[in-house]
Amino acid sequence: MGLIPLTHGGPDNGENFEYHWNGDYIHAHLLSDVGKKRVHNEDSCIFCAPQDMALLYDRGLVFAVADGMGGASAGELASRLALQTLIEEYYAEKPGAIPDRLTESLQAANARIFAEAEKNPEFRGMGTTVSAVVIHGSCAYIGQVGDSRVYLKRTERKIFQVTDDHSLVAEQVRNGYLSEQEARNHSLKNLITRAVGIKDTVNSDLFSLRLQEGDLILICSDGLSNLLDDNEISSVLTSESVQSAVRVMVGKALAKGGNDNITAVLLRVIKEPPYRELQEGANEVNVPAPGLFNRLKAILRNSH
Repeated sequence: MGLIPLTHGGPDNGENFEYHWNGDYIHAHLLSDVGKKRVHNEDSCIFCAPQDMALLYDRGLVFAVADGMGGASAGELASRLALQTLIEEYYAEKPGAIPDRLTESLQAANARIFAEAEKNPEFRGMGTTVSAVVIHGSCAYIGQVGDSRVYLKRTERKIFQVTDDHSLVAEQVRNGYLSEQEARNHSLKNLITRAVGIKDTVNSDLFSLRLQEGDLILICSDGLSNLLDDNEISSVLTSESVQSAVRVMVGKALAKGGNDNITAVLLRVIKEPPYRELQEGANEVNVPAPGLFNRLKAILRNSH
């Protein structure tokens, strides 16, 4: 399909990583911080932009966050392998609509990590979350495994969590057994029910939405979302600079203890994006009007 896409990702040394990018209609900032309590950074983040215009038109841009598990070296390897494989597979010369390619890429990442763990006993049981966003003109496609998150903030509307957490506590919230406040303080809040690489197969959630000028998309690990609630995140997103907003969010999480690795990728649609047809194969998210927010969010969750 042409030139290998321009890719920026990290960290590759178990420490910190930061990168800023300004595109024609998207500004983006990526930041991963080891935090105050961990020795190694087991999070990874990545951004990929095709240099070939035909490939860019066909597949768009990819942004993703992964939160590895299984011990310092294993978690770091799992998150890095997942995102590398995701990019390689997604931009491979294979046919298929974007939702299909995204699903197949997550499956390929799962297979690679699982195989690596099978070959090396020291990596047995390693895995990772993956939250990936493809920007294709006026459309966004989101692939999700685990409890990292993707949020959407639209002008004059509440911040909206697009993805569902694949965790025991989140499932109890969705089923009405726990409140969101109870979940935030629950001792088992980090126990996830789905991860990339743990088993020989993985099921991923797929979402799609239509973008508007001014939209903000935040992809983050639970090192951020466990420490900042929706209102705190939303208040920071009022900043005109995505770089400033990300640094402030991560700084707030560090000030609250920084007990985990913290990774945030923030995208802003700075002008009307080029129109693209929304491709089938993902659950389309209709962003609710302010008065309908909670009711529609519940309907969307229960329809999956």
